[in-house]
Amino acid sequence: MSLKYTYTEKKDTRSGFGAGLLEVARKNPDVVGLCADLTGSLKMDAFQKEFPERFFQVGIAEANMIGLAAGMATGGKIPYTGTFANFSTGRVYDQIRQSVAYSGKNVKICASHAGLTLGEDGATHQILEDVGMMRMLPHMTVINPCDYNQTKAATIAIADHEGPVYLRFGRPKYPVFIPEDMPFVIGKAITLIEGSDVSIFATGHLVWHAIEAEAALREKGIKAEVINIHTIKPLDVDAILASVQKTGCAVSAEEHQLNGGLGDAVAQTLSRNAPAPLEMVGVNDSFGESGVPEQLMEKYGLSTQSIIDAAMRAVERKK
Repeated sequence: MSLKYTYTEKKDTRSGFGAGLLEVARKNPDVVGLCADLTGSLKMDAFQKEFPERFFQVGIAEANMIGLAAGMATGGKIPYTGTFANFSTGRVYDQIRQSVAYSGKNVKICASHAGLTLGEDGATHQILEDVGMMRMLPHMTVINPCDYNQTKAATIAIADHEGPVYLRFGRPKYPVFIPEDMPFVIGKAITLIEGSDVSIFATGHLVWHAIEAEAALREKGIKAEVINIHTIKPLDVDAILASVQKTGCAVSAEEHQLNGGLGDAVAQTLSRNAPAPLEMVGVNDSFGESGVPEQLMEKYGLSTQSIIDAAMRAVERKK
């Protein structure tokens, strides 16, 4: 199996966030950081050390953190809040809705340890509903980058975006394959591999699995187009429609519930504009469990093989 993308190292996307936060803070004095007692886990240590007067440790009080961030945004600051994805959304949804989204405040909600790959911490921490919750909020931009470099670039880019942002990233080390100098454009999908038989729309960690799946499908004579949907809202509708117009069928792949996530967004787009067979790779209406990340991805149907199987089903349905 020959991959069209290669890598020399694996790094966690949360470290990309930490690096991006430090870099954007050096450029923009209005950037401030808030953390709910997880500075090390969010890789905000370097920011705290270099800019202690712009760092606010609120403790295990996530609702207060969102309230503080909303107030700081009102005062002209650009607050980046940091905690686990579960606590960034489910625990503080009321505060985000009422104090941030409703008034369109310029708060960047940065969420680590999303999805099943949180691993051993188990179902209570492995939130799989967060993308759906956040994309339903008016004014909210939802971003889910795929590797260290893209997470760093996204962290920097959102400082220039006026309005609330949900930035989702993860715990495990994944291949770094996006060029370090690739610009990050909010709402603009990236076609990684062109193909003519099936479109694979992937986000987050599943982008690398989609690249692996493309290589395996190519050996079977199926030419897959792999598109990195790093911004789930606003969705790049034009890119989705252009790809499916060419291939005639599609697969969505995400580390999230099938309900409410990228697959739902793609399905809405196709049903409204150009209906086509769509297979979804995601967690099927289930909570996770404690386990090794790779084994959990396999068990819950989020593996490279899951994408291969879904693509072959989509191609068969097209016939």
